[in-house]
Amino acid sequence: MNRETKTEARQAAYFEDVERCVDAIIAKVGRNIVFGMPLGLGKPNHLANALYQRVKNDPTMNLRILTALSLEVPAGNSDMERRFLEPFAERVWGNFPALEYLRDLRRGTLPPNIQISEFFMKAGVFLDNLIEQQNYISSNYTHIARDMLENGVNVIAQMVGKKEIDGTPWYSLSCNPDVSPNLVPMLREMEEKVGYKVAVVAAVNNELPFMYHDAMVPGSMFDMIIDNPSYDHTLFSTPNMAVEMDDYLIGMHVSTLIRDGGTLQIGIGSLGDAIAYSMILRQKHNDQYKAVVDELQVMQKSGDLVKRIGGTDRFREGLYGSSEMFVNGLLELYKAGILHRKVYDHVVLQRLLNEKKISEKVTPAMLEHLVVYEAVRPRLRLADLDFLKRYGVFRAEVTLANGMLRTGDGWEVAADLGDEAVLKEVAAHCLGDRLKGGVLLHGGFFLGPRSFYDTLKAMSEEECKQFCMTTVDNVNHLYGNQELKALQRREGRFINTCLMVTLSGGVVSDGLEDARVVSGVGGQYNFVSMAHALQDGRLVMMLRSHRIKDGVAMSNIVWNYGHMTIPRILRDIVVTEYGIANLRSKTDKEIMAALLNIADSRFQDELLAKAKEAGKMPADYEIPERYRNNFPEALEAKFKAWREKGLFPPFPFGNDFTEEELILAKALKGLKAKMANKVGTMAGGILNVIRGGDIPPKALPYLKRMNLEHPTNFRDKVVQSLLVAELIEAGHV
Repeated sequence: MNRETKTEARQAAYFEDVERCVDAIIAKVGRNIVFGMPLGLGKPNHLANALYQRVKNDPTMNLRILTALSLEVPAGNSDMERRFLEPFAERVWGNFPALEYLRDLRRGTLPPNIQISEFFMKAGVFLDNLIEQQNYISSNYTHIARDMLENGVNVIAQMVGKKEIDGTPWYSLSCNPDVSPNLVPMLREMEEKVGYKVAVVAAVNNELPFMYHDAMVPGSMFDMIIDNPSYDHTLFSTPNMAVEMDDYLIGMHVSTLIRDGGTLQIGIGSLGDAIAYSMILRQKHNDQYKAVVDELQVMQKSGDLVKRIGGTDRFREGLYGSSEMFVNGLLELYKAGILHRKVYDHVVLQRLLNEKKISEKVTPAMLEHLVVYEAVRPRLRLADLDFLKRYGVFRAEVTLANGMLRTGDGWEVAADLGDEAVLKEVAAHCLGDRLKGGVLLHGGFFLGPRSFYDTLKAMSEEECKQFCMTTVDNVNHLYGNQELKALQRREGRFINTCLMVTLSGGVVSDGLEDARVVSGVGGQYNFVSMAHALQDGRLVMMLRSHRIKDGVAMSNIVWNYGHMTIPRILRDIVVTEYGIANLRSKTDKEIMAALLNIADSRFQDELLAKAKEAGKMPADYEIPERYRNNFPEALEAKFKAWREKGLFPPFPFGNDFTEEELILAKALKGLKAKMANKVGTMAGGILNVIRGGDIPPKALPYLKRMNLEHPTNFRDKVVQSLLVAELIEAGHV
């Protein structure tokens, strides 16, 4: 019996109780479990918690969890933050089940028979967690399946969607088809050849959008399926956060580097939103967009590069998305009509589209091209007919039998497209209207705000199939069908974020020089490598020019650093809020000059002095005067004027906060900053309490939201007084 037959014959065991599923897992693989779960959203939390508790309570068992980006609802680090967050969390994250291993990991109370290893962490959260730091596994995203296998994974489990199609239940890997479709066949091969004990588990959550293509799998993929509506839960969402000035200005510069008709990869967060907003501004309000570009002096400083690889005009052809993460910004670009260049999974078809020999409209000329370029044989066979019907070149009702093409109305002709007369007949009777099966985006996983999930769930099947969730192997590199991928990803712009850039062009993204891991490499190196492998691909690395630490500004462009994520040999384009530095193929002195031009001017002299001291810059080199005004104040004046004109809103794609919460968030941020002077701030609050006085009526809704309208102790009275004072100072009371 071959493997396909065995897969078809496998019948998954169904469970309504996660505890019974845990029993079955242990019975199948034994008491030493290496438990693999997807990155981010796709974890089966109820099952993970049940398995974790079982092993925690039984020291004769061992559990190792292999995963990435374990998600948790924020709780706040202070009493004020908790007061603010708890009602918000209840509203936004609902009944999302907390991961119990994550709670113990944070507390440092993991039992000795349980180990957690993550490939990617929530940025900056576990810098001081020794367990997480010591058990982190550094790996490229495309190597995760291999590394899980190397670490002895024997249980794979993930959350799935479910849908009945033509009377048959189908399952969707939905948010995470990134690794399992590659890993499961490896495990099955080991199971078949050497008797390796494996359990592949699905946990149905009907809240998940049902995604098609490579994410859609039969029940026979799994050994066990947990299907009980009582386990349905709110999907973890990432609420849109405010987009600040620096993010917007970086986004504006990046948007000029994106070529119409090309390919786009962007990430999550405020920088991704800033890029998407800037592109939509370029599309819908091009005059305003160009005015901002002009005020930023983008063309004066980087015009040659923009003209060569990007543009500032509207997107006529549109873009195709190829992004390991399908983020909300890409969905917003789809809504705006920018993400609308479809790609097809056939080399000849894609090549003809790229060369503009055909369009998506089916014509007799298209049929002739397909014959000339040998996509189909002149004398059609069934395989040729299937191809033509699959892509919409022929109508669905066309049949082929005994060498004759037939349509439903009784028309027939010999299936010989080498005959010019027949070709004309076929063109008149068989052709469809437009190509079918095109894809607007390939993504490996998704995570986003609640509105993102709601939009995907509301899509029709036809619309949803334009978004192909697939394996990270398909998205993050060119190996396997490289010719097709290169054709699809023409003019690829792979846009990533980093922490620091050295003056020689090296990139620091995932860790610190003391070896602590901030987040992880994820897919960054994959996209860097692909940007260089594609003839017309470009890497764009974004960073804010400076950061504030303990109230002191520090440059993110540095002379040198004791950790590197991307070596300088793979340098390309770097963007800060001050401009664009094109580093590809440049000499060391040219690289340093370009990076100095986009550095914060408070640090330019020191950086230049170090470069001269090392002999890497000419002793008489001076930074051009037009790059010597890179100060935040200079940008703030311009940005304020743009905002007064209605541009660059704090939340370009909506948010989950109420107006009351937005005001409170600003007040709490201001109060937190003032608390750096704790004695003076607290003394003022205490003095106000002693003096007494009525609470302004306008402050009551805010106090009620924070559960401070009736303070019961002296501490809460002081906090109430401080908050009211902050609201008054901000003009809200």
